[in-house]
Amino acid sequence: MTAVGDPGPAAPGRPGGLALLVVVSYGSAALVEANLGAMTLPGGVEVVVVDCFSTPRERTAVARLAARHGWRAVLLEDNRGFGGGVNAGAALAAELGADVIATLNPDATIDAEALTLLVTHARTHPGAIASPRIVGSAGEVWFAGADLYLDDGSTAGARRRDDLAGRPRRPWATGACLALSADLWDRLGGFDERYFLYWEDIDLSHRALDLGATLDLLEAANAVHDEGQTHGRQAGDRAKTPLYYRYNIRNRLLYAALHLDDVGQRRWLRSAPRVAYGVLLQGGRRQLLGLAPWRAYVTGLWEGGRLLRRPRAGRS
Repeated sequence: MTAVGDPGPAAPGRPGGLALLVVVSYGSAALVEANLGAMTLPGGVEVVVVDCFSTPRERTAVARLAARHGWRAVLLEDNRGFGGGVNAGAALAAELGADVIATLNPDATIDAEALTLLVTHARTHPGAIASPRIVGSAGEVWFAGADLYLDDGSTAGARRRDDLAGRPRRPWATGACLALSADLWDRLGGFDERYFLYWEDIDLSHRALDLGATLDLLEAANAVHDEGQTHGRQAGDRAKTPLYYRYNIRNRLLYAALHLDDVGQRRWLRSAPRVAYGVLLQGGRRQLLGLAPWRAYVTGLWEGGRLLRRPRAGRS
């Protein structure tokens, strides 16, 4: 990922236009209200809230919330996961004539100035995915560029590049908040919905780089991500949900099945138990006394192994 301070000379692009800010909600209407409802949006940005179905009550809450704020609501009949939800919201781009698509997690906020920087960069650099610097609710750095290490499938923040020098890596941009031109989005075909949760942004970044696109970190744009809100954690509680563990472990091997050669796949399969254990440790050691994280660990490895053994197939 390229860090961008002063964007400098820009490629030709439309001087104005419409940007869609897509927010995916799964039982998160209250979060969307608290975070997005309190934001001041710049002109030329239209909000699309996608409800991945959880309950009829939640779907009604999202519809009412969107009507109250003047947002568009996409009410799905099923839960398509993060990638599928973003795809459903972004499908409105052609209908509305939007030239930029942005994403924002329901537990994240971004101010009008930073969002304008992202949208403008995506509009004037149509071959780039623009990301802000993201901090946690306590001010700690949550994202400032990230890398996937191709020798074993582990990930690390860009700030660790010196420590991990010499290892093959590929940068990626988080789907928690990014912006790209509608043209690049169409060329990519959106998120691959086979991931359902997690790693769909790593996959999107991989395919973008293959197309010759760049991943640009805008140092002047900042967003805040309070990850604990969607995981239902109390302050100081590091534990994550079993779904987080399961799909992070599973989708690492799905990525390998789609993007690595046979040698790389075998290497990632051998390292899978170790890397998966590292995923569990993100939630701290205390939670490992319970059975739920270990069930997710085994399920993720089993499902990912099955995906890795299947013949390669095109994107669905």
